[in-house]
Amino acid sequence: MIKVDDKKFEELVRKGIEAIPDKFLKKLDNVAIVVEKEPTPAQLEKLKLGKGHKLFGLYEGIPQIKRGYYSGVLPDKITIFKGPIEEVASTEEEIEDIVMRTVWHEIAHHFGLSEAEVRKAEKRYKELINRKTEK
Repeated sequence: MIKVDDKKFEELVRKGIEAIPDKFLKKLDNVAIVVEKEPTPAQLEKLKLGKGHKLFGLYEGIPQIKRGYYSGVLPDKITIFKGPIEEVASTEEEIEDIVMRTVWHEIAHHFGLSEAEVRKAEKRYKELINRKTEK
């Protein structure tokens, strides 16, 4: 377990967002990305997560592929949970990696990918991130 201050964690989330390919960032629509310390009991209950599971991030909203008439609604919300990430990480680099993967994962849900589709795409994501960070 390792802790980072809130400002540093928010910077890691920002880096995770910036690592998303521009063609996807330009298409983000009506979504807020926030950091919270822990998921609420209601969020955990909604997902039916047991006590042994850690929730790193959560997408709440209407995925883009399911939007019909979509006007005047509150933004979708992606929450990155600092506490669970710190609990499993043993280095700052590991925190950064988890944050980047979590940001990508939740943005994929915003575009309409199911959990199974996101898991399949995670291998491709790793390659995209490596290419973008090498530039």
